[in-house]
Amino acid sequence: MLALGAAPLQADPTSDFSALVADFDAHEKARDPISTGRDGDLEALGQWPDGSPGAVERRLELERGFRDRLRAIDRDDLDARDQVSHRVLAYLLDSRLMLGRFQSQRIPFTNDSGFFSTPIRLANSTRPRSVAEAEAWVRRLNAIPEFLQGHLAWMEQGVATGFVPPEPVVREVIDQIRTIAEAEADHSEMLAPLTRLPASVPESERQRLQQAALEAVADRALPAYRHLLSFLEQDYLAEPRQSLGISEVPNGRDYYQALVHYHTTLQISPEEIHKRGLSEVQRIRAEMDAVIETTGFDGSFEAFLDYLRSDPRFYAETPEELLTAASRIAKLADDAMPAFFRKLPRLPYGIRPVPDSMAPQYTTARYWPGNLEAGEAGGYMVNTYALDQRPLYELPALTLHEAVPGHHHQIALAQDMGIYRTPYEHFGRLTYEMWRACRLVVDTGLHWYGWSREEAEACFLENSALAPHNIRTEVSRYIAWPGQALAYKSGELLIRALRQEAEATLGDRFDLRAFHDRLLDEGAMPLSAVEAKMRAWIREQNDTIESS
Repeated sequence: MLALGAAPLQADPTSDFSALVADFDAHEKARDPISTGRDGDLEALGQWPDGSPGAVERRLELERGFRDRLRAIDRDDLDARDQVSHRVLAYLLDSRLMLGRFQSQRIPFTNDSGFFSTPIRLANSTRPRSVAEAEAWVRRLNAIPEFLQGHLAWMEQGVATGFVPPEPVVREVIDQIRTIAEAEADHSEMLAPLTRLPASVPESERQRLQQAALEAVADRALPAYRHLLSFLEQDYLAEPRQSLGISEVPNGRDYYQALVHYHTTLQISPEEIHKRGLSEVQRIRAEMDAVIETTGFDGSFEAFLDYLRSDPRFYAETPEELLTAASRIAKLADDAMPAFFRKLPRLPYGIRPVPDSMAPQYTTARYWPGNLEAGEAGGYMVNTYALDQRPLYELPALTLHEAVPGHHHQIALAQDMGIYRTPYEHFGRLTYEMWRACRLVVDTGLHWYGWSREEAEACFLENSALAPHNIRTEVSRYIAWPGQALAYKSGELLIRALRQEAEATLGDRFDLRAFHDRLLDEGAMPLSAVEAKMRAWIREQNDTIESS
């Protein structure tokens, strides 16, 4: 019997590719029981992903087989849709195998989240619909020790090989794990799913399940977290790394080059990324100066930033006020969506606060995916910690980025939807655009040019109205997650260029909703694939116009 990653080639490339996609999909479901469980697999619903070294190597071996099968299929022999899928699968497999050479699992967390926060994040979004699903959650709680141990084994390898995060990152993670580990069992966030049982569950069953969950937390989960905490404090920090950039670890410069390609999906050097970022900073700064003029503010750029960061009028006084403001902007965006898209998602989203155990080190906001079949709405997670660092004038840009219309085309849509009402909110929009530009400069500065934290924070402090706490949190994130920050602006620049090209080619026949729908209709993909399919769409639209 053939292994999942290997299969004999048939005469038909389309059939070969369809079989490969089906096998790869099965592989993905096997490696991700969280997603598979949400899709209705009751057995998977009680499991965690296996992140242990042995499991990772087995997955990589299968993926080598998938890549070999893919390379044997000529993309040009497939139809247009399968050609896009071929590009996506090639990028995904090549990236996994490329990063697999560096054993990046040795650093299995960033400064604000990672494997250790997965049970907490999942507990806050899991809503059992039956006794069987509740029992699956109890099984997950009992399986937490093995889940944590698989990642701890990688960290032991990291200590042995000098592949560890900087000391400040580890200390931030320790603070979060301590909050989890030292909680009283009956106050643990991991019990949350058992408080959401349907009313149809009999009281006797409810009590049984809640008691089983409490015992699992007290006897299994919390001792495992305390063991992890002890390892981090005593072993992981025995010889802490003082440098910030990933280029300082063994093979770090090669690893960062690989991360640049992985996160941007482009064949581009860190030097070129850095130059692009500096160019964008200069462009956006000029737009900011123009907005300041419209406010009538009499003072320097630096004085205007100080005004925005310090005047109480720009800040909520309570968490509820901040959540209410975010909710209002989200509904304004929802109201405008049909003007920009024909196809809208059925899954709704809610506005929720970031969990307390994560909030101090967490970013300003983030989107947590939901699942329609599992009855879980998406979550626009708003950080209500340190309200004096959460300016209201940034909320429109933040909401449009995290909620709708979303990451992929935030800037392209945001300027047209009528959400920005005041010069201060327009400046907030430019601050967020500057944020993305500074990411290019700062990430490469830290991990390629050896910048200090102070040099990294200066780009944001001197060119944006981001609050100091947010800047510190963001820079910590870039230190802990090299390369990831490069994706946003890289995607934005390409999408804006493609839209300008489409508008210039099609003139008054350009249909914005059709452009956006085509941009998103096949899901996430490498930027090279986005460029190829959108240029094909522009040609098709133009041919249709010329023949009509």
